[in-house]
Amino acid sequence: DVQAVIMSLLPLKEAVRTSIVSTSWRMLWTFRCNLSFKGPRYLHENDTKIQQAKCIETVNCVIQQHSRIGINKFSIRCGLFEEDSVHLDRWIRFAASSKAKIIHLDLRFKDVFEEVNHLHLEALLDAQGSSFLRSLFLGGVVIKPHSAICGFTILRRLVLQSVTISGDFTGFLANCAALEDLEMIECSGLTNLIIPQQLDKLQHLLIDGMEVEMVEFYAADLSHFEYKGQVVPIVHHGCSKLKKATIMFSGKKGLAKAFTAVPSILPVKILNVRSVALSKYSQLQKLPTRPDGMFMHLRHMTCRIIVHSRPQEANYDIEVLQLAYCLDAAPQLETLQLNMFYVSSSGVSSAEVVGMRRHDHLKAVFMSGFRCYKAQIKLACCILGNASVLEKLTIEPRITGTRYLGDNTDLHKILPGVCEWAQLTSERFGKVINVSGAPLHRSPNPIIGETL
Repeated sequence: DVQAVIMSLLPLKEAVRTSIVSTSWRMLWTFRCNLSFKGPRYLHENDTKIQQAKCIETVNCVIQQHSRIGINKFSIRCGLFEEDSVHLDRWIRFAASSKAKIIHLDLRFKDVFEEVNHLHLEALLDAQGSSFLRSLFLGGVVIKPHSAICGFTILRRLVLQSVTISGDFTGFLANCAALEDLEMIECSGLTNLIIPQQLDKLQHLLIDGMEVEMVEFYAADLSHFEYKGQVVPIVHHGCSKLKKATIMFSGKKGLAKAFTAVPSILPVKILNVRSVALSKYSQLQKLPTRPDGMFMHLRHMTCRIIVHSRPQEANYDIEVLQLAYCLDAAPQLETLQLNMFYVSSSGVSSAEVVGMRRHDHLKAVFMSGFRCYKAQIKLACCILGNASVLEKLTIEPRITGTRYLGDNTDLHKILPGVCEWAQLTSERFGKVINVSGAPLHRSPNPIIGETL
């Protein structure tokens, strides 16, 4: 038993190598409880075919010799062609007969967006029509769920990525009453996504990049809701326990709609929002300030705004100013993190006059991507003038969360101007302004706490 435990902690390749140590150890690796395989993920690489064939051969060899006793996790991350589906059927039969608790099958090629592998959910059940699965990840497959599939009674986590769904998905979910975590990423085939009321244990729901026309769900225990995509009707039922929400609407007025289009997220304490300003609009949108339309429990908010400004276009950065009105809907807010990324800056700013109500609880504000653009300055001054208990405003010229390293190459040119603005503005409002990344000796004024 001790040997088996030690063997389970080794990488699979090392575990197999121990078979040469002793004759009595030769088959010890076959009782390994976690089996994970990785193959090529990009179709257009030179040796993809060779590496894929090697991965398939390795998987088949291992499962053929394995004892099929005590399997905990069975994972394969390898792009698979349609003509290789016979191997997929073999792998699924092995996982089901071994009573695996965790199955992770990611068969996508990351540079090809076609799902060509058909997977029968019934094949994941054993001979008695039941399953020991607690976690299931499927990527790059086609499934046909229906209400007659009743064997996933203890499934707690279901993740579908780049999966084509054709069939009665709602009916299938109704039979997964133990589900606590449901994540659907860039799946297709559904017009409306309806989560049935049988999922009364669901705590986390993620919907990302789904081209659906409506989302409706019943989830009494839901505590974390995430939606990323186009603005669609989102109807919640019984979400009184919701504590955290992530809303990332794409399209026009995404930031304002994140605060108004989903009323049932109003009870949250933590809110993450993102907006991509791709097109200008004429004026700011004021949010309702009546109690039934405000985030009365919101304490912590993270906001990411991406601005695509164009030469001589003043209103592309209005999304930054929109945040001031959004803050009016969160009177109890304590911390705000704002990450800004200007794809290009025309130097022309919106002429909108922004206002903000008094905040008596906002203590800390962090703003990254702060380059002293006019809209950024307007928003910062608005916060400094209305946050009565603000302890510090931290600004950072560096852009965070971007894959484009060139966006931070000119920081040495930007930093002096940001420091000068921080010093003058700090004296004006009598508030501490930290400039992240600025040398300490540059600050002649002790009220500015510059940080390395």
